[in-house]
Amino acid sequence: MSAPLLIELLTEELPPKALRLLSEAFKEYLLDGLMGADLVHGNEGVRAFATPRRLAVLCPRVREAAPDKLLERKGPAVSAGLDAAGKPTKALEGFMRSAGVDFGQLQRVQDGKGEYFVALVEKKGEALHVLLPDLIDAALKKLPVPKVMRWGDSEYQFVRPVHGLVVMHGKRVLGDTVVLGLRAGNRTRGHRFLSAGDIRLEAAEDYEAQLEREGRVIASFERRRALIAEKLAAKARSLGAHLKDTEALLDEVTALVEWPEVYVGEFEREFLEVPQECLILTMQQNQKYFPLFDDSGRLQNRFLIVANMAVADPRHIVGGNQRVVRPRLADARFFFDQDRKQRLDTRVPRLAQVVYHNRLGSQLERVERLQKLAGAIARRLHADQAAAERAAYLAKADLLTGMVGEFPELQDIMGRYYAHHDGESPVVADAIEAHYRPRFAGDALPEGNVACAVALADKLDALIGFFGIGQVPSGDRDPFGLRRAALGVLRILIEKPLPLDLGELITEGATGFPAGTLQAGSQAALYDFMLERLRGYLREAGHAIEAIEAVLAGKPTRIDLVLPKLEAVREFVRLPEAQALAAANKRIVNLLKKVPPVAGEPDVLLLQESAEKALFERMNAVAPLVKSHVAGEDYTEALKALAQLREAVDTFFDQVMVMADEPLTRQNRLALLARLAGLMNQVADISRLSV
Repeated sequence: MSAPLLIELLTEELPPKALRLLSEAFKEYLLDGLMGADLVHGNEGVRAFATPRRLAVLCPRVREAAPDKLLERKGPAVSAGLDAAGKPTKALEGFMRSAGVDFGQLQRVQDGKGEYFVALVEKKGEALHVLLPDLIDAALKKLPVPKVMRWGDSEYQFVRPVHGLVVMHGKRVLGDTVVLGLRAGNRTRGHRFLSAGDIRLEAAEDYEAQLEREGRVIASFERRRALIAEKLAAKARSLGAHLKDTEALLDEVTALVEWPEVYVGEFEREFLEVPQECLILTMQQNQKYFPLFDDSGRLQNRFLIVANMAVADPRHIVGGNQRVVRPRLADARFFFDQDRKQRLDTRVPRLAQVVYHNRLGSQLERVERLQKLAGAIARRLHADQAAAERAAYLAKADLLTGMVGEFPELQDIMGRYYAHHDGESPVVADAIEAHYRPRFAGDALPEGNVACAVALADKLDALIGFFGIGQVPSGDRDPFGLRRAALGVLRILIEKPLPLDLGELITEGATGFPAGTLQAGSQAALYDFMLERLRGYLREAGHAIEAIEAVLAGKPTRIDLVLPKLEAVREFVRLPEAQALAAANKRIVNLLKKVPPVAGEPDVLLLQESAEKALFERMNAVAPLVKSHVAGEDYTEALKALAQLREAVDTFFDQVMVMADEPLTRQNRLALLARLAGLMNQVADISRLSV
């Protein structure tokens, strides 16, 4: 018989940022266990519930016991199981006793190694109430909990103390189930303040409705989240205001309430003189409020509060929250006022006392490297070198301000505000604010070549330094964010795009470190690492793997030219000559791998066959055209020009023996093919396109 199965753990307040993940993981691992025990088929209709003080799972159709099974037990070979008279041997008799069968119940099975006896043994399916405690324990132990705790005098461990357990199969309470020292029952808790008391559940399938009706608890995380989002949007609309970037905070607030209601709070307008990023961070991070904005995106002096209860008169709730937020906003204003009393450039020398890394020096030493590298990049871009060097000099100064000390997330944002206050040029101030960009996938890139120069310098210095001391990412470990930094460099070079040579930038950046700091070979390792990141970036962008490999085979350092080359390859493969030329190129590459490196140009006087002469002449005609297109970065036309070689190449391979017996002839033909390969692979290694 099947019935809904409900499992609920009643806990103390669970960590809000992890609640959604814990809930989904608990459902997944519990369902895996039930399916493995053959107690349930599939995951259709299985639901997870999560509130600040509970984790629960409801499976709609769970068997009372696993079905009985016929298990096949392999016995001795027929030759060993029967004697000369055809009677069972002692070995076969022992097998029959262990399997609980007689001779007439045995079957003979033939496989590749011979014939053997088989017994079909019926295994009784175990009952749900017997299996369930171990299944729940196993699921709890697999949860992604970084740190567990004990409570009371017990030795049991979980992310938070557990004080209640509900396990019901339909209307039946599985009271024999004991988990974390708690015996299962059918009593749960409602809202801490709005519920009249404990709730006696009548049936597993009634859990959600009964908890909401009697306990004022919306058990579904997703339903509660959607309700909060709807109430926030409606309240903002009624005020003629807008919300911004609510997703992460919405998850966290959903994990803090069980019966949500939205109220409006206010603060004094004078606080709006503080940069709005500071006020937003204070409200969101410390108080979990939702700031409101006007039509132009400016912060208003109102905010939305998600409370854990609905009341007729919310004045006490609103007033209490306004009293709490006011000192936090006053702190932000104090830091802002105090920080502006000291110029950014006067803070920079104190960076000598701030360690960047014990093997890479202080923040001041890093700033000096950033100045040099940012200036070199700006010079290559024909940008304002002095502005780039000034922005790099000031970029880390806000680390020593009170505001950034209180809110590290405001690094570079506060640097921009303070630079403006100090009278720095807008270009310098904007470059300070943008030098960490892009911070994450999809983040905006720096605007303008000065800002790009400083941002590239910041990321390249970190990459060169940490690779130079052997601190490279491995597996899931990347404590210094080098994968993110590498992708940031690549995105700036590609998406801007900037005509910079990555190899030259790495070499230039390495010169800023003291002799002996960087390990030999680290720069080559860094380039290979970035090439691998580029490969992933291009795949995620939807480019064909064959085209990516063809373009990256030449280990390009002008990253801004990779996308035009990919586009050229995409156009080339559409040509009717493409596959024949790719196959020929692959043949040439494989052939040249088998011989010593070919030096020198083919000698026209040693050309004998009409086919090799024709190929030589056709190459001479096409080469200047290809060279011109490549120099003009018109890679599509360069590859199209190569299509003119198809007939000559096909005829050459049909009529000419490359590996001739005569050494000079053989070497001359190899030189001809080496020149052909060089001509064909200037844009991409088209041999990689051969199907």
